[in-house]
Amino acid sequence: MSMDHKFDFDGIDGLSFEEALTKLEAIVKNLENGKNSLDYLIKSYEYANELKRHCDTKLKEAKLKIELVSKNQENEEISEKIEIN
Repeated sequence: MSMDHKFDFDGIDGLSFEEALTKLEAIVKNLENGKNSLDYLIKSYEYANELKRHCDTKLKEAKLKIELVSKNQENEEISEKIEIN
């Protein structure tokens, strides 16, 4: 990301988890070089915070889906046991 990078806050919701994580990693690498203006650092921090929020949301959604699949599988197994008996 260059110093003149435009942060697309509106486009974050359309990113996959992997895309958002890649952008976060790029921001961290860019910030580590220590050659950025204060304004750029603040904007980077704000953008990174939104990317982190997005990643957290995606992870929570994935966890809920896994729990739902597991619960459905457990219910099917219980139903099968009841039918067998």
